[in-house]
Amino acid sequence: MLYGISNCDTIRKARKWLKERDIEYTFHDFRKDGLNPVQLRAWVAELGWEALINKRGTTWRKLPEQTRENMDETLALAVMEDQPAIIKRPVLYTGSQTVIGFSEDNYRQIFQN
Repeated sequence: MLYGISNCDTIRKARKWLKERDIEYTFHDFRKDGLNPVQLRAWVAELGWEALINKRGTTWRKLPEQTRENMDETLALAVMEDQPAIIKRPVLYTGSQTVIGFSEDNYRQIFQN
């Protein structure tokens, strides 16, 4: 399962990489399909909220300064549920592991045959 936002360049790269290698996956678009709060909490428990927040994107920069300065797990969960574009992309769930971001080397290791 690949999670993200369809118009994200990194998502496009990951999807292209998977398609070129005939790796089947299901894509879940946060904007179109919603964000499951239970799934989000599981990711936070597994990876930590800090790993999920994209501090390089425009969604982060548009947050009020007070929100950015006071970010903790509770606030991060609320912000991610309200503005899923702040989540680093893609989030890949293989059935046994959850991986954030895309790099060809990392995906090659994950999907080596």
